[in-house]
Amino acid sequence: MTGRLGDTPARDYSSKLKHFNAFAEPELREVIASLKLKAGMRVLDAGCGTGEALEWLLEAVSPGGSVVGIDLAAAHVDAARLHLGSRVQVFQADLLDAPLAAASFDMVWSVNTIHHLREPLLGVQRLAALVRPGGRLAMGQSAFLPDMYFAWDSRLERLAHEAVRRYYQDRYELDERDLTAVRSLVGLLRQARLRHVAARTVMIERVSPLEPADEAYLLEAIFKNTWGERLRPYLSANDYVLLGRLCDPKHREFALRRADFHFLQSFSFVIGEVEPAHS
Repeated sequence: MTGRLGDTPARDYSSKLKHFNAFAEPELREVIASLKLKAGMRVLDAGCGTGEALEWLLEAVSPGGSVVGIDLAAAHVDAARLHLGSRVQVFQADLLDAPLAAASFDMVWSVNTIHHLREPLLGVQRLAALVRPGGRLAMGQSAFLPDMYFAWDSRLERLAHEAVRRYYQDRYELDERDLTAVRSLVGLLRQARLRHVAARTVMIERVSPLEPADEAYLLEAIFKNTWGERLRPYLSANDYVLLGRLCDPKHREFALRRADFHFLQSFSFVIGEVEPAHS
């Protein structure tokens, strides 16, 4: 069975994942540092993608610690193994049926993964079962759409938001509730009976002039691959032309090189503790 967003072992969006991790590295590293992981801990990255966060987690639990990765897509696992070599063990498997021992990790870290599942609560429960008593489950989810990218044209920004939502609803047969996973993490962890559930949201904020990693992600992952031709049916002819100009690096109106470009996207992390054995 495919995932909610079309995921299968054969699906490959390695390039998008690598671009995102390079783009959001400062914020992701900041959150990892806030977890105050200790040397010697054992951590799982569930939905590890191309593996960049595996390296950051390994730094946090060294010396003596270990990190394991798991991802459904074979191409992502290959990329992670190439990136980390023998320093980290990476499994290609469905996280709902992970080949991992119960209660064997001090923490499970999972970012932008749970919303891909058709049964997200079951996913949280399965991940929590891999955490030792008293350990933690840390889940992160970026907003489905950026909060702002055309600061100078709120009308076109709103229309682009609506067009992307309609595209995903049509392509994957989703409804509005399926596109708001970032809103549900607190509820999911509490339904899974984790304790001391706490949330923190950081803003990924970028302004011009952009760093190369920022421009590469925004151009490749959003302006080309999320928008482009797929949005034509959901916009008027004039608005599609306007959007195309802003997304075209060769056009003088290209958004990423405007002096007033200002990008905002929220990223929420929710952490819960697995019931200690004595409770």
